[in-house]
Amino acid sequence: MTANIFALLAASVTDAAAPVIETPEGGALSYGQLMERTAQVAHALVSFGVKPDDRVAVQVEKSVEAVILYLATARAGAVFLPLNTAYTEQEVAYFLKDAEPRLFICDPARVQELGAAATRVGARIETLDAQGQGSLTMAADTAPTEFVTVDRGPEDLVALLYTSGTTGRSKGAMLTHGNLVSNARVLCDAWRFSRADVLIHALPIFHTHGLFVAINVTLFAGASMIFLPKFDADQILDLMPRATVLMGVPTFYVRLLEKPALDAARSAGMRLFVSGSAPLLADTHRAWQMRTGHAILERYGMTETNMNTSNPYDGARVAGTVGLPLPGTEVLIADPDTGVALPQGEIGMIEVRGPNVFKGYWRMPEKTAAEVRTNGFFITGDLGRMDAQGYLHIVGRGKDLIITGGYNVYPKEVEAEIDAIPGVLEAAVIGVPDADFGEAVTAIVVPTGETALTEAQILAALDGRLARFKRPKQVHFVTALPRNTMGKVQKNLLREAFATAPLP
Repeated sequence: MTANIFALLAASVTDAAAPVIETPEGGALSYGQLMERTAQVAHALVSFGVKPDDRVAVQVEKSVEAVILYLATARAGAVFLPLNTAYTEQEVAYFLKDAEPRLFICDPARVQELGAAATRVGARIETLDAQGQGSLTMAADTAPTEFVTVDRGPEDLVALLYTSGTTGRSKGAMLTHGNLVSNARVLCDAWRFSRADVLIHALPIFHTHGLFVAINVTLFAGASMIFLPKFDADQILDLMPRATVLMGVPTFYVRLLEKPALDAARSAGMRLFVSGSAPLLADTHRAWQMRTGHAILERYGMTETNMNTSNPYDGARVAGTVGLPLPGTEVLIADPDTGVALPQGEIGMIEVRGPNVFKGYWRMPEKTAAEVRTNGFFITGDLGRMDAQGYLHIVGRGKDLIITGGYNVYPKEVEAEIDAIPGVLEAAVIGVPDADFGEAVTAIVVPTGETALTEAQILAALDGRLARFKRPKQVHFVTALPRNTMGKVQKNLLREAFATAPLP
């Protein structure tokens, strides 16, 4: 039996007329129409020269057609590579060079800007805009509505998602059909998803949370979603009486709590609020429960592993924890150097093993070997502890990875751009606690003293060099960075010193 995620999704459809996606403008798509449209787009991909295992790189705005493109890529046996729409030409060029996609699909308005990077790696360029129109759509419109889904095994790749580290450039996490299918099925059961559910989808779809967790779980359950182009607190409040589930990042809940209209009556028909991709403050958890009567369900996942743990659907959802290991997933608190399990309650490295764990890093066997132990446990880089009830508490990161608004930022890339600014001697980039974004990217800059520097000058110099979510939200100037005896910058001291610094 094939392990192709699309084939398994299609086999689970029991009512072709049931709705699957609705848009605020009144558009609606049934499961039967989804099957037909993915067939047409799969034919279009094949006509563009895409073969099984080819990478299809995509940098497009959120649209229903973009979701269909993801599913059609899987159906054609190719590998879906979504790129953040905020990435600059320089950043996109790196991803295309590294992944060597057969096809690159972007917004028509960016073809001239990104065309050279695609051409250099021999990728064909097609287009898709925010309204779901473009050369891809035109090619699909006249294609047949039936397509023989390509047979794939559980170890075959279905997606390549680039993730940040603390050194070097981004790494491509290789996700298989088996990874995505196993995690979707486990989450459907853990979160009690059914055909009766209606998800408010306000997340981006170039990220694990919005693409795989939200969409795959909805589809495997035969549920439906109200598909929003972006987060809008007022719009979500208006939709709550028609929906049953909201998946979001902590920022969603902070912004919604700012709305006087949020109350128990407004959320009475909702059964589940999920938060992830960044730490949810315990204060936000408590405030939400007081206002709505609902306890937010916080979970823990990574690009490389999909979801690892979750607070229970039935039982205590403990503020400040990310819950219990999901069925089939082993979570170990280990000595960082040896991988030996530590006693309950001790802080150590969080390691994960299970069918959800990725196949490795794209064309980086040494990096894969360094982060996946021979026993199959993936070294997450996060530090945590297990309490007596088996709940996982994340207490910090062994790496200096910053998670802001659900997006990963690694300091070295930002530091390199700041160091290149005239008048900068060196810089250190850290994440500081932020009630809205989880963490705020913060730059600590040592000037050369040869010229006066201001925060505005630093931020202006980074414009166009880094995606907006990577740019510092605040810049502080110091005469020197703290270092240990080995010369390593002590970022823990910087985080302590600037943790309460007010945002400008």
